Formats: sequence, structure tokens, C-alpha cells
Amino acid sequence: MARYTGPKTKISRIFGEPITGNGKWLTKNSNPPGMHGATRKRKTLGEYALQLREKQKAKYTYGVLEKQFRKTFEEASRRKGVTGENLIKLLEARLDNTVFRMGISPSRQGARQLVSHKHITINGEVLNVPSYSCKPGDVIGLKNKSAANTSISGNLRGKNAKFNWLDWSEKDMKGTFIAYPERESVPENIKEQLIVELYSK
Repeated sequence: MARYTGPKTKISRIFGEPITGNGKWLTKNSNPPGMHGATRKRKTLGEYALQLREKQKAKYTYGVLEKQFRKTFEEASRRKGVTGENLIKLLEARLDNTVFRMGISPSRQGARQLVSHKHITINGEVLNVPSYSCKPGDVIGLKNKSAANTSISGNLRGKNAKFNWLDWSEKDMKGTFIAYPERESVPENIKEQLIVELYSK
């Protein structure tokens, strides 16, 4: 299972946003990485550089590498509707992201680990594929043994009310993927139209 394993704070400093964590280090050092990060004069980015930067931001945000990201984009372009919005919907529907959004894990990296280590069930069946694309009506939950594990249950923080495309019952330790989210409901600061333009070249 391919994933980014490099320095996460460095990535956040490149974009100036906490895209790979809580961003607590950005308050200490928000300069771009590199020995001249604080003083180096930055050139104005061209059209291609802006498009590439937006794609990289999306990849790092959702923890997807290049090959898988391109496949996701191709699937989005085949679907009816706006390709950019379809891309965000498919990325949000990933199982690891859904586990994160439901509040089962405090981070996407933690959610990915829970899925990979077989703590998560889909419709009652254990599934250890973080890239699984949830479909409306899918029921996501913790295994009974995992729900009783205090190191896992202690990290539960509850679903954010803003994520209205998900439902979560803390009592049952289960949630439902109700529908694909609308773009305006997704809080990620990603300009998906630039990604579409990049792949359209």
C-alpha cells in the first residue's frame, strides 16, 4: 500500500496550510522549507506551476500518490457532472477519509492505519482497503473487539455537524455514508478547476 512517508511539517510549510496535520508547528515556523526559506525571494508562479501546486496539495491532503490520484481523476471525468466536483466527491468518499470525517480517528493518517489494521467494517464485513470508495447507504463501524479497545475508543471525537453527508451513532459505534457531499460542504481549500486544467493539457 503506497503512501507518503516523508516529513509532514515540511509539506505544510510549503503550502502554508496545515494540510497534513493540526498545523501546530506553523505557528512556530511558517516559512517555506530550506536554509533560505525566510529570506529567499519567491518568483511569481506561472499558470502551470499554480495548477501543479494545486494537484500536489490535493494529493497530500488526502494521502494519495500520483498513480492512484490520476485513476481517481479519470473516474471523475467519466461521471456525469462537473469533473472537478466529482473529483472532490470521490476523494471524500475514500474509506480512510470517511473514517476521519466521522470522528473515529483524529487524523487521516490514523484513519488509514485503523483501516489497514482491520479495525473497520463496511456493512458488517471487515475491510482493510483505505482507498475503497464508499457508496450511499454503506454502514461504517468499528469491530466489536476494536470498539472495546480503549486506545481506539479514547480517540473518538464525534462527527462534526457540518459534515451532513455522514451519520454517526456513538452508542452503536456505527455510521452511515448518506450521500456524496456537495462541493460547498467540503472545507478543504482546494481549487479543483486548476487540477482539471492541468490534466486537460
